[in-house]
Amino acid sequence: METLEKVLDSKTEEARLYVDRVFSSVKERNPNEYEFHQAVKEVFDSLVPVLAKDPSYSKNGILERIVEPERVISFQVPWVDDHGTVQVNRGFRVQFNSAIGPYKGGIRFHPSVNTSIVKFLGFEQIFKNSLTGQPIGGGKGGADFDPKGKSDAEIMRFTQSFMSELGKHIGADTDVPAGDIGVSAREIGYMFGQYKKMRGQYEAGVLTGKGFSYGGSLARKEATGYGTVYFVEEMLKDKGLTFQGNTVVVSGSGNVSIYAMEKAIQLGGTVVACSDSNGYIYDEAGLNLDTIKRLKEVENKRISEYVKEHPQAKYINDCTAIWEVPCNIALPCATQNEIDEYHAKTLVNNGVLAVGEGANMPSTLEAVHVFQTNGVLFGPAKAVNAGGVAVSALEMAQNSMRLSWTFDEVDAKLQQIMKNIYKTSLDASYEYGDPGNLVLGANIAGFKKVADAMISQGVI
Repeated sequence: METLEKVLDSKTEEARLYVDRVFSSVKERNPNEYEFHQAVKEVFDSLVPVLAKDPSYSKNGILERIVEPERVISFQVPWVDDHGTVQVNRGFRVQFNSAIGPYKGGIRFHPSVNTSIVKFLGFEQIFKNSLTGQPIGGGKGGADFDPKGKSDAEIMRFTQSFMSELGKHIGADTDVPAGDIGVSAREIGYMFGQYKKMRGQYEAGVLTGKGFSYGGSLARKEATGYGTVYFVEEMLKDKGLTFQGNTVVVSGSGNVSIYAMEKAIQLGGTVVACSDSNGYIYDEAGLNLDTIKRLKEVENKRISEYVKEHPQAKYINDCTAIWEVPCNIALPCATQNEIDEYHAKTLVNNGVLAVGEGANMPSTLEAVHVFQTNGVLFGPAKAVNAGGVAVSALEMAQNSMRLSWTFDEVDAKLQQIMKNIYKTSLDASYEYGDPGNLVLGANIAGFKKVADAMISQGVI
C-alpha cells in the first residue's frame, strides 16, 4: 500500500510536469518575448503545490487559458510634431483576463514598449488586481512614444491620436486604463478629453488617474509609493523592525519613487539615494525631498541638477550603480530588471534587511533567489506596488457613486488594503508549506481567486 508521502510526491511531480509542459508551450508560441516568459515562469514556479493539492485547475486547463490574453490590440498612432512632420508610433492594449472584473491596468509611453513588455505587465496585473480584493481584471497598454523632450502640444496631439483608436476598445465596464511610466495626469487629461469628444458623453469611470476637478481621486498620485512603504512596514513589523533609523535607497524619481521616499521619511527612515535614467544622487545625511519634488514635478529637470543646490551631495552618472550604495531598505521603483544577480549580492553584502518592489518586476529571477536564500525580507511587485491600482479601483467606486472621498479617507482605505495583501500573501505561504515566502504566497493568493472564477464561468 502506497504511503501518503509517496502519493503526495507523485502529485507534486505531476503538477511540476504540467507546469513545465505549459511553460514550454508559452515559450514556443511567444518567441523572443523574454519579459513575458520571465513573468510567467515566476508565477508558475509558485503554483506547483496548488496544482498538486487541487487537480481541478489542471483538469480545467487553467494554466493554458490564463497565459493567453483574451485580446491583443496593436495599432498605428500617426501624429504631427511641432515642425509639421508626420510621425508614426505603435500603440498596444492587452486585455488579458476579465474573470473577476473589467480589464484594469496602466498605459506606458516609453521607447521600450513592445508586445512582450505589455504582455508581461498585463499578466502581472491579473494577480496584482486580484490581491487588492477589488473586482478588477488584468490588462495593460502603451506605445513606443517617448514624451521626454516633447512640447505639451506634441504630447496632446499624440495622446489624442492614441485615444482615437484605443477609445474603440475601452469603457467603464469593459476596460479602464490608467497611467504608468510616461503617462501622468496631463496625458490622462488629454486622453479623457478625446474620449469624451468621441463618445459624446461624460463617462468618468473610463479612465483613472484623472485630475481631481473632473472625477479623479485624492491620494491617487501618492498611492503606489505610499502603498509600497505600507507593505514594507508590515514586513518589518513582523520582525520587530521599523523604518525608524534605517537608511533607504529608492531608485527612480517619478511619482512612485517620490512618494515612497516621502512616506519612508515620515516613518523615520533616511533616504540617501534616488535616480533617474541617467544617474543617481547620494547624500549620506539624507536627501532633501522638497528639492527633488520641485526639480521633477515642477521644473521637469534631470536629477543631476540636485547637486547644484546641495553641493554636499554626489551625482554619479550611472543609474544602475545606485544598488552599490549601502542601505538597510531597498525600494526599486524605476523599471523592470533593474536589480540583477550582481547587484542583489552587492546589496546583501552591504547589509540590506528588506527589499520592496515598487516598480513592476524590477528584480531578475536570479536576484530574487539571492535575496530569499540570504534571509532578506522580500516583497514582490504584484503585492508591494498594488496600491496604485487599488486606489484606481477606489476612484472607479467614487465615480460610480458620484462621490469624492477626502485624502485621509482614501489613505486609510489604502493602508488597510496593503495590510490585507500582506496578510493574505503571508497566510498562503504558510498554507502551502513555505512560511514567509511572499513571492509564493502572493502568486498563489492572486491566482486562486481568478482561477476559481474561471472555473465557475465555464470554458468561454
